[in-house]
Parts: sequence; C-alpha cells; structure tokens
Amino acid sequence: MGSLFDNVGRFLARLQQPANREPFAPNDMTALRETLRPGDVLLVEGKGRISGSIKYLTQSVWSHSALYVGPMAGTETEAEPHVLIEANIEEGVVSAPLSKYLHCRTRICRPVGLTQADCETVCRYASERIGLGYDFKNVIDLMRYLFPGPTAQRWRRRTVTLGSGDASRIICSSLIAQAFDAVRYPVLPEIKRVEGQTGRHEVAEIRHSSFYAPRDFDISPYFMVVKPTLARGFNYKDMRWADLAQIHAAQVTLAPEKGDSDEWSEYADFPQCAILTA
Repeated sequence: MGSLFDNVGRFLARLQQPANREPFAPNDMTALRETLRPGDVLLVEGKGRISGSIKYLTQSVWSHSALYVGPMAGTETEAEPHVLIEANIEEGVVSAPLSKYLHCRTRICRPVGLTQADCETVCRYASERIGLGYDFKNVIDLMRYLFPGPTAQRWRRRTVTLGSGDASRIICSSLIAQAFDAVRYPVLPEIKRVEGQTGRHEVAEIRHSSFYAPRDFDISPYFMVVKPTLARGFNYKDMRWADLAQIHAAQVTLAPEKGDSDEWSEYADFPQCAILTA
C-alpha cells in the first residue's frame, strides 16, 4: 500500500501548478527578513489545485506552513542561506531560502513567551527531521476535495485528521506541531474540565499532530500575528497616495519658471499654492 500511495501521491503532486497571479500585497523580502525570528511559523497561501483543496477543507487562505530557524550553515541557494524548514509534496522535509515565497501571500505567527532554550529545541527538532519523506496518504485523503460537493460542517474538523501514521513520513503542519509539542508549547490543545479536590478545573490535552492544519497557527490564542510593515515602524503620514502625487505633478507643471517674465518675477519667491490660487 505504501508504494501505491507514493505513486498516486506523486501523480497528484503534479496538479500543483501555480496560478498565474500575483498576491494583492507582494512580500517585501527585506521587511520579512528583518522581522522573522527563530521559532516563528510562516504561513503561505499556496497557488496550486491541491492548495485550493486544503484551503476549502480548512476554510482558510493558508495552505502551507514552514518553520523559521534562521540561517543554516552549509545550506544555500544562489548564495542565499536557507532559513526555513518545511515538508512539501515534491521533496519531503527540506530546508529552504526565504525568497522561495517572495511572490506568495504570507503571515508570520510568533509563539508568545517561548523561552530561548525551548526555541532552540523546537528548531533543532525540525532540523533533525530533514530528509523524512512526505506523507502521500495525506494527498490521497485530499482527493475527494478535488471534486465538487460541500463537506458537512460537523465533519469538517474530523476530516482534517490525515496521514498514514508512518513515523518516517510527515506533512507540513504536523512537523511544526510536533516540534512545539516537544517543549509542551500549546498550539490548539483540547481543553477539558475535570473534577478535583478543590472543584472543577480546566486541563490541556495535547492533540495528535495529524489534526493540525496551517490555519491553526493563525487562530491559536498562543501565537501572535506579526506584520512586518507595522513591526518596522509604520507612520500613515509617510504614505504616498496616487491622487495627491498627480495633484503635485500638476502644480509643478503649471508653476512658471523663475524669470519667465517681469509680470511674474515679483511672485517668484511665493509658494506654488499661493500662485495657483491667486
């Protein structure tokens, strides 16, 4: 059955043809690079058909996730260091440069309060799994979503439980969930009420990693959404608006040059707005 899943999975992977469209707000690579920190989860809006199925299944724009670990020694593409660890259909668990997602819509989700030691453990956990295969059983499970027909809401979360259960194979969100589970950092744990000597209280229970989808890091109450534009210091007064730029260009065009005639010479030192409204 494993080889069957591999063959069918690779066939379906060829459906991952990117759409010919640019994101509404293309990434500023400098801003992304300066904002990302080790331990951050980078969510990606995929452009292929299978990505569309994942987005439909999870009711989210995010179809892929990668863990930012910082520059990795000995790994680079065209002189750019690899800083991400991810599991993708084509290669399994690999490292990747940040520019890979320059033309995709992305979101940074940052674990709040994660200690330096635990952050290093999370990154190391993911790094040690480079080379594992992709769980093509996940792709098989997604086949039904390539065909029309809505999924009943009460079954939607249950159908996110994908994968073969093979420890040597993994998908993107499961890889990252397992890394955070290694330090007991919550993503979306099950919260249960239990009876104790002092009354009822809530306890968290780790969910199986196959239950996780990329969007869970977005909606998790323990991860903060970080927007590079705001993180670098945003001032709306510095925005350049197209309509105001056109007005400014028109003013420059209408204002006469100094010395054009004696008639205008006395106004040469006046502001342009004063000349236009005179």
